[in-house]
Amino acid sequence: MRKKHLTKFVGGIALLALMIMALGGCAPAEKDEVTLNLSVAASLTDAMEELAELYKDEQAHVTIEFNFGSSGALQQQIEQGAPADIFMSAASKQMNELEEKELLLDGTRVDLLQNELVLVVPKGFAGVEEFGDLTADEIELIAIGDPESVPAGKYAQEAFTSLGLWEALEGKLMLSKDVREVLAYVETEAVQAGAVYRTDALISDKVEVAAAAPEGSHAPVTYPVAVLKDSKNQEEAKALLKYLTGKKAKEIFEKYGFKPL
Repeated sequence: MRKKHLTKFVGGIALLALMIMALGGCAPAEKDEVTLNLSVAASLTDAMEELAELYKDEQAHVTIEFNFGSSGALQQQIEQGAPADIFMSAASKQMNELEEKELLLDGTRVDLLQNELVLVVPKGFAGVEEFGDLTADEIELIAIGDPESVPAGKYAQEAFTSLGLWEALEGKLMLSKDVREVLAYVETEAVQAGAVYRTDALISDKVEVAAAAPEGSHAPVTYPVAVLKDSKNQEEAKALLKYLTGKKAKEIFEKYGFKPL
């Protein structure tokens, strides 16, 4: 009899445990919906939009919203209080200035990617084979980003100056708000040449690369990224930043021509 009662007792405990599990005692709690605002250099548009879709599959509760633009304009917006959880710049200068003003979350800044500055021309145009060809009379307009706010424009200015071309070209320059606008000017043949990143050239079938900036002619094209101190979702932002430095993100960045660091 005792053995029979003991068996019933053990069975009852097991049944109680199963009931608790069924009622959700062991089920993971649902996470609150979070929206992360990312201020991102325009040259990262295609890669980051694809990564946002992939990240949604892993973190369904996180929605990513983008503010794409020139790094200089994005920096100013952040300084003026625009909502942003993460900043991805196409140059160290803008990130350095935000860091000096203590607007970055300590310990989150990472140099994520590298890129290359190239000259592009409309597809089939044979008038430019090297930077020195830009001084020819038939080259009337050259698009570059505004060096004051667009890193690609600053790199172009440095390259032209290093090659002794800046004074000869200054009167031909059409300054643009960001590198994608430069690309659009070349695609529509509004200009004969433009200075963009190699990754921008790769996404267009209307332009071709005429020449790459000589090594050492400008500062390295480095993309730093950091979580901002005023982020309302710091933990989620840090989790996304970790994802951007991981294997899956590396494959996407490489697909678009970036060199992960």
